[in-house]
Amino acid sequence: MGSRVPENGPSRIAQRIAKLKASRSRRRNQLLDDSSDDEAYDMVTAACIVRSFFPEKRSHGGSVPGHAMIFRDREGGHRRMYQDYLAPNPTYGHDLFRRRFRMSKTLFRRIMDAVEAHDNYFVQKRDACGVLGLSCFQKVTAALRMLTYGVSADSTDEYIRIGESTALESLRKFVATIVEIFEAEYLRHPTEADVARLLAVNEKRGFPGMLGSIDCMHWEWKNCPMQSQGQYKGHANRPTIILEAVASHDLWCWHAFYGMPGSHNDINVLHRSPLFDNLTEGKAPEVNYTINGHEYKMGYFLADGIYPHWATLVKTISNPMGNKAKYFARAQEAVRKDVERFFGVFQSRFAIIAHPGRIWDRETLALIVRACVIVHNMIVEDERVLDPDERFPDAPNDNVQPSHGTPTRTLAEFIEASKKIRDKPTHFQLKEDLIEHLWNRHPDLYPMEPAS
Repeated sequence: MGSRVPENGPSRIAQRIAKLKASRSRRRNQLLDDSSDDEAYDMVTAACIVRSFFPEKRSHGGSVPGHAMIFRDREGGHRRMYQDYLAPNPTYGHDLFRRRFRMSKTLFRRIMDAVEAHDNYFVQKRDACGVLGLSCFQKVTAALRMLTYGVSADSTDEYIRIGESTALESLRKFVATIVEIFEAEYLRHPTEADVARLLAVNEKRGFPGMLGSIDCMHWEWKNCPMQSQGQYKGHANRPTIILEAVASHDLWCWHAFYGMPGSHNDINVLHRSPLFDNLTEGKAPEVNYTINGHEYKMGYFLADGIYPHWATLVKTISNPMGNKAKYFARAQEAVRKDVERFFGVFQSRFAIIAHPGRIWDRETLALIVRACVIVHNMIVEDERVLDPDERFPDAPNDNVQPSHGTPTRTLAEFIEASKKIRDKPTHFQLKEDLIEHLWNRHPDLYPMEPAS
């Protein structure tokens, strides 16, 4: 609604305009130069007077009349938090820190220092009265408490001494900064070193050429706008947003595609996913392996039954007939649990994903998911116990330009690569070769249950 003109407004405006016109010669040099004419001065004067009768719209922030001012003792809150967790002799040691923050203290300090150096919002400042504001530790802790515990913004006030609106702002700034700083390193496509390590590990598990397992999960959107609920309601009859992920045996997430409405199924998400973009463009590292005498040049992912029959996907057998088919189905379903384990650990580590999302806009929800995946991968790297043959690459961005193939392709080459990815005969040939390979070489990995 627009501002209302006060009673007797027009007459009072006219009186003031007349009064100021009388003193125009005395005040002209203060407002306008000598070259300004009387009409221009009258217009400026009238506009200023009329504007003064309309109340200005209050901007967000600052003191609001009628609201109680809360003295939160921010400096005292920071001192108590510092003594509890970051002091040389803290009240709560490393084990309790790991349990409550879901990460080690070393990793937390690395994230906090990077965030503070990247975004000036997290730098502690003084206000106009010289009073210190919230510290970076308080803002980052408030954001992590909401991510890891799934609590509301207001519940962080009692310990951290931060207001509800400031806590939400800290959450948005934190997830956006995490994505900007760490996405290129911790949510990247596999490099040549990564591919070599994944192939070596999965060959020992009985699946040469496998790069990971793929599946989708739904995150319920509690505050989905009413006009969008029909689009986002799926089989659960609740608004949800889909996350497509690829995970490996160590729970590292190599691919996270989030944002498709919950009314879609896994096939629709796959067709819109950028999972195979690098492969079709010739930027992905080469994958060469031989199974049962047949050579293959593309890696594959283990998937469940809903996925299509593509050369880059290996599905289980829904109704296996014979010992070989039963053995393959048992092995495939056992190894494909990598992505299911990732979803379970991911939701346990970040309870905000397990609970219905209370954010109103999709952009912030997408940033939250991506930031949680990035922090999850950072925790996996920090806590990983490497085998001597496994080593994480020191230069994670070397997959931008591969050492083999051409990074750019013509339209005909692009179409041909897409056809190879979706080739159905290759899918069935690969599955038959894997069935024979598992039956002949890995009978001790997945023992058959005795016949009843």
